[in-house]
Amino acid sequence: MKLTILDGNAVNPGDVSWDLFKKYADITVFPRSSEKEVISRIAESDAVFLNKIRIDENVISHCPNLKYIGVLATGYDVIDIPAVKKAGICVTNIPSYSTMAVAQHVFSLITFFTNHISAHNDSVQNGEWIKSPDFCYWEKPLSELYGKTLGILGYGNIGRQVAKIAEAFGMNVIVCPHRPSADIPNCVTQEKLWEQSDFITLHAPLTAETAGIINKSSIDKMKDGAYIINTARGGLVAEDDVRSALETGKIAGYGCDVLSSEPMKDSCPLYRAPNCVITPHIAWAPLETRERLIKIAFDNFESWIQGKPKNMIYR
Repeated sequence: MKLTILDGNAVNPGDVSWDLFKKYADITVFPRSSEKEVISRIAESDAVFLNKIRIDENVISHCPNLKYIGVLATGYDVIDIPAVKKAGICVTNIPSYSTMAVAQHVFSLITFFTNHISAHNDSVQNGEWIKSPDFCYWEKPLSELYGKTLGILGYGNIGRQVAKIAEAFGMNVIVCPHRPSADIPNCVTQEKLWEQSDFITLHAPLTAETAGIINKSSIDKMKDGAYIINTARGGLVAEDDVRSALETGKIAGYGCDVLSSEPMKDSCPLYRAPNCVITPHIAWAPLETRERLIKIAFDNFESWIQGKPKNMIYR
């Protein structure tokens, strides 16, 4: 069986092994593939793994041997679902592999604003503590998370883990789930979430309904000086509106790991915005998380070969 990995570098830049797959297939790994290179690289492949490579009807029509597509992520918006269903191609994804890592990253962004570790380390390394007449000083106001209200928009696996961590900090947690359920505590409407939260963290999927849900209208309803954290999808926010709110101080800080267009463009409204911290889509990427992802990808592949596919994105 011929297996091609189209954009392996993001998941595995060389610190994890692809050798598991050699049990069933002859593997070719490309670190990256441009749109123009996709068809030539997988034209004879039986199976493909990819992350951000678009597979549409045109690609499928040029790849008659293709029977399996493994998405090396949870989201699968790069796949043309009607086209793969029509062609009878099995497509799988990797659910729930990064829950702990993303929840951890959420609080890395939150504490960036409350503790200002970076600013204070810079100050110390620049010699300012050596010159200080006092045993301590602070460059920016520090604040406790205890007693603050965290609003969680979306309440899947990551949202639930974020809630647990917030409760350990002594925060008050309120939730506006994507799909309401009787087992979700402290549910509020979107309006209440905007109005009551000191920190808002986004964990909703990007859909027509949620696109741009953080915009001037919703920001105007928020507390003055609220913080917004986004480790979900960049398209959940209207980036021009967020920048404007940062410039006026309506939002005290915006921390994100995702942008509406990735990699970042120099025209991005959030580029060098005040009180904005951006990480390059790494919340999911600790070594342990990527090792888990590849193991699940292999389990998906092996299950398909054995005629018992799991984690299929359609039935």
